[in-house]
Amino acid sequence: MLSLLFSSRLRSLSLAASLVASAGAVHADYLWLQRDGATAEARFGEVGRPDQPVATLAAPRAFLADGKDLPLTAEAERVVVAASAVPAGTDLRAAARRVGDDGALYLYQARWGRAETKAVNDLELVPTAPNGNTFKLVWKGNTVAATQVNVDTSEGWRRVLRPAADGTITLPTPFPGLYVLEVMAKVNGAATIDGKKYDDVRHTATLSFEVPR
Repeated sequence: MLSLLFSSRLRSLSLAASLVASAGAVHADYLWLQRDGATAEARFGEVGRPDQPVATLAAPRAFLADGKDLPLTAEAERVVVAASAVPAGTDLRAAARRVGDDGALYLYQARWGRAETKAVNDLELVPTAPNGNTFKLVWKGNTVAATQVNVDTSEGWRRVLRPAADGTITLPTPFPGLYVLEVMAKVNGAATIDGKKYDDVRHTATLSFEVPR
């Protein structure tokens, strides 16, 4: 999870008030994307650990930066994304939601790839340069400073990254494999979905990519 913190150098106090800190560095379930050529899939849980059933998620969606939706097929532990017509090097996004046992609304947002330097999801980690290892955190189009970002990998390497003075985080990639960066923020305010109001709203965002051998 991620605690969000705002610097006056980056954004105004009115923007800072829209999010409140989410304490602690404990890992939690998240949605992430993985792609291998024409095949892409969304999974829910934690990398390297038994996946949570995707049936616990509502309204799954996969799409491109231009908003075009991609066909989905839900299976027991993954959602298969029809990405055969998507050019290689194109970043993919996915989103889903669920209501927790605590009554909170959890909004999951995932991104595969680091070629694009513009955010699409409400909460998104964005590379400062195409295919770079330095990232900024963007909330609804505005850059914000993160106190920490969690990293999971297919090799079992886990790290908590701390930001530089400018709020960016830099990720070393010492070995090939899947890297997943994860952040979480709690919204200070209610949301209404399908006619129901939720006073506790939490966003979780991931950015994943593969470092080739």
